[in-house]
Amino acid sequence: MKKIKCLVIDDERLARDYIKNYISKIPELELLGDFNTPLKATELIKSGKVDLMFLDIQMPDITGIDFMKSLTRKPEVIFTTAYQEYALEGFNLSVVDYLLKPFSFERFFQAVNKVIDKLEQKNTAGEDQEIIPQAQTTFADTYLTIRADRKFYKINFDDLIYIEGQKAYVSFHTSKKRITAIASLKELEESLPKEKFIRIHKSYIVAIHEIMSLEGNMIEINDTELPVGKSYKDAVMKIFGV
Repeated sequence: MKKIKCLVIDDERLARDYIKNYISKIPELELLGDFNTPLKATELIKSGKVDLMFLDIQMPDITGIDFMKSLTRKPEVIFTTAYQEYALEGFNLSVVDYLLKPFSFERFFQAVNKVIDKLEQKNTAGEDQEIIPQAQTTFADTYLTIRADRKFYKINFDDLIYIEGQKAYVSFHTSKKRITAIASLKELEESLPKEKFIRIHKSYIVAIHEIMSLEGNMIEINDTELPVGKSYKDAVMKIFGV
């Protein structure tokens, strides 16, 4: 896989420096530049050379959210911010991940791996679209099977923690590994056992037994916080007997 070309946009120099340090430790990443305002990065982004942005939200000239909305040609985005209250809107914009400052290299690397998986899936689909048919998900009583990375995977329902929709792709987060494949979140919602799984957001289906807590519009599941969409909130509240 070719290197992922990325930008850092943050009005704080120290924040840019430690993100750049993290980037330097990951061979798959190539830093094209860092900017203290999104406006200085606009032309480079429009050129189509940028694969990934590490984007702050609260900045003087324009917020990262408004900047992202203004782009017609969007690279993948990982928000880096000190403000948790923007998480739901970030997920609604289909960002790859949302990192709360200060974040560890381990958490940063986890977010970057999501981008790597996503871009590899896109490249594989583009290369093989004429010889590999659209992946199909099949369901049994206690597991599903899915094709990804030229393999067939058997995913036991008891191992499945949550499912993350990413446009044409879906990531299955299990207790053993994460598997990204071409799949339909709607098909999964309709076919997974209702007593075991619940859709909480347009981008997320979660295992009910893995839900730990609900605070506002965020649930905690397996040490991860995920947003709850307005239209799914009542169903989630019923799990807690509310």
